[in-house]
Amino acid sequence: MTPLCGCRRCSPQLAFEQANRAFLHGEVKQAQDQAGRGYRRFLSSNPEWAWKFRILEAKSTLERGLFEDVLKLLKSQPPPSGQPDLAISVNTLSGLANVHLNNLPDAEHALNDALNVCNVSATVSCGDLFIARGLLATEQNESDLAENLYRRGLAFARLHNDPYLEATAWLNLGNESLEQGRFDEAIDRSESAYRAAEIADAKILELVIQGNIGWANYRLGDSEKALTLALESERAAGQLGDVFDQENELTNIGYVQMDERHFDVAAQSFQKALKLAENIKAHRDTYNTLRVLARLALQMGDLDQAIQHAEVALDIARKSKRHQDELYPILVRGQVAARRSDTTAAAKAFVEVESDSICPIFLKWEAQHSLARLYEDQTRWEDADHEYRAALATFEAARDNIRHGDSQLSFLTNGVHIYDDYLHFLVVRGMPDEALRWADHSRARTLAERLGLLASGASAEPPALNAQKLARGIRGTILFYWLGGKQSYLWAITPRKVTLFPLPAGAEIGAAVERYRLALTGPQDVLESANLDGSFLYHTLVAPAQDLLPKDGRVFIIPDGPLNNLNFETLPVPEPTPHYWIQDVTVSNASSLRMLAASHRGEKKQLHNLLLMGNSVPPSEKYPALPRASAQMESVAKHFSLGRQKILAGEQATPAAYLGSNPEQYSFIHFVAHGTASRLSPLDSAIVLSKTRGADDSFKLYARDIMQHPLNADLVTISACYGSGERSYAGEGLVGLSWAFLGSGAHNVIAALWEATDTSTEQLMGTLYDELDKGASLDTALRTAKLSLLQGRFHNPFYWAPFQLYTGS
Repeated sequence: MTPLCGCRRCSPQLAFEQANRAFLHGEVKQAQDQAGRGYRRFLSSNPEWAWKFRILEAKSTLERGLFEDVLKLLKSQPPPSGQPDLAISVNTLSGLANVHLNNLPDAEHALNDALNVCNVSATVSCGDLFIARGLLATEQNESDLAENLYRRGLAFARLHNDPYLEATAWLNLGNESLEQGRFDEAIDRSESAYRAAEIADAKILELVIQGNIGWANYRLGDSEKALTLALESERAAGQLGDVFDQENELTNIGYVQMDERHFDVAAQSFQKALKLAENIKAHRDTYNTLRVLARLALQMGDLDQAIQHAEVALDIARKSKRHQDELYPILVRGQVAARRSDTTAAAKAFVEVESDSICPIFLKWEAQHSLARLYEDQTRWEDADHEYRAALATFEAARDNIRHGDSQLSFLTNGVHIYDDYLHFLVVRGMPDEALRWADHSRARTLAERLGLLASGASAEPPALNAQKLARGIRGTILFYWLGGKQSYLWAITPRKVTLFPLPAGAEIGAAVERYRLALTGPQDVLESANLDGSFLYHTLVAPAQDLLPKDGRVFIIPDGPLNNLNFETLPVPEPTPHYWIQDVTVSNASSLRMLAASHRGEKKQLHNLLLMGNSVPPSEKYPALPRASAQMESVAKHFSLGRQKILAGEQATPAAYLGSNPEQYSFIHFVAHGTASRLSPLDSAIVLSKTRGADDSFKLYARDIMQHPLNADLVTISACYGSGERSYAGEGLVGLSWAFLGSGAHNVIAALWEATDTSTEQLMGTLYDELDKGASLDTALRTAKLSLLQGRFHNPFYWAPFQLYTGS
């Protein structure tokens, strides 16, 4: 047990500071124990100090989620009279505990008593009162009042230079944004809260804020980042004895696990969260866990369990008089009815949720989607079509309100299942061209908006599409893929016709891609080893359209999901003798038909000039010098006259030098450097260059900075590892350095899917520019360069296949 302070006669102030420091650092159980001992020690000798300890003990107990214990502590005996600061704190903490216990009349009474004291004697404790009254307003569905009170608390904190209170105010403003579905605003506010918490060294607030940021990211479609943050917060809360936040994070973790169809693991998270919430009588959190347990049971096919959980959650919502909370279990009730073929009850529930004036937007599109599927099952085709379009319009309206670029990237994940079901609906009804139009509408939205190819805030109705005309214009065949939950599709688009081929479910294809990608980076040549995954992928993805692909013809791949991580050129073709597909066709990659059309809209008239950067000074041991960097740069530079090249090498090759070099004036930009790819934050992927003198962290040219400088380059080549990125987003594909350069306006980008070797890359790049000098097109030049490696000692795809050509605007 930690002693109250270091000596037998230490002052109450010293003892209090020690306990309060433990509280701020998040050691709430230790703070609770120390404050309790301080209360007992000084109760007879110094009642005023004793009650300061009692209030700190109550705050620590409240932070742990032990709300009934807070009330017992505060009611044990009355505080000293004539101490307004104590009276305000006692009533404020009592009000907060009652808010969490859903005893709202008692909460309001206690907070009004605190307000009466504040009106007579304003003290620093009045700042906490603003926050407590804001929480009560939130529970009473008075969002505007809650916002106002939190802002008053924020102003009070700044006036009194109280970073802990400022962090708390921002935290609750962020919570209010979450409640109202403004998720990117919630992240902004939560990040402000985190900065203030760091200043206050308030670890307990930091873990809560981090969890909130994780939940906001989940709602924005970024489950990977959400899970990382939630796991960290849950672990910290458990270590600190913070039951309230631990059960919150367990619920959030379960959501991600459920979405990934790890149902047993999700159930364990939810059940543990439910037990903790019930133990501390956190009614709102009990409701939250029950409603998602209902959803989990529904997905697992346990309809009795689903309706049982939904009805208990509905009862809690009604007793709490939170009408909005009633809508989620009503939706589950309708989904259970639909599974039981009770179409009347199902339709009634879905319409009730969809038409409710305060229905959260994410719940509204789910109700519309559920109604569309119900009508589809009843073969009410027109009604189903209407509801599918309504669901997509609702979803797209929500997307239009997302202002953060990073959040726009992930948000489509929330709606991809609606698109998937609607595409399948259209295909089944014999409308494959219409399905293709909608499929392409979901692709590369953020990229197209950045480049002005699609107006921001565009309606859900996709523009007209003439895929055959596009194929004629690019003089090639387009293979457009959609990986669905139950059924995938390939549209093969030639100048003469569009042909649809059904494919297996996306999960089966994705698993094969993951295994084959791993085999490609191994020591054995996949062609020589007769790799089964490679054979499956060729026969599944390419063979159905083989008759539409002329020998040595141009093929443009528009991949989906895991296919973004696959270099199609490496697929093994069995006949007439086993060989790689690159030996049959010339392959390029595009993110959508819209982007592909833009890339071939007229001739690009550019000066033949070069910006060449690399062979940088190693910024750390993590990024050693590239042995062949100088040779590769010399090889590239010789293809441009001295007056048409700018070379930034060694110490000159800094991010600042690139940004200040007017990169928009160059037709070719080439980097020879290390690269990094960030999974959790892809726009933090970077090209590693030299440090700027006096700035230790200045050596990374980040993707987000690249996007701030418009380009007009015919080709950007990133001769670095993982230039394509590691993270694929629904609709956008791989996001990283190549995506950033395309988003800046580069017409084409060559980047690597995996780590490439120095020697083979030098040879590939030399041949690439040799072919360009001969007048070859970019796709043909890159193919020839790869074939030159394939036919020599670098025949393994590990050497020639990492680099891909991405066509942009």
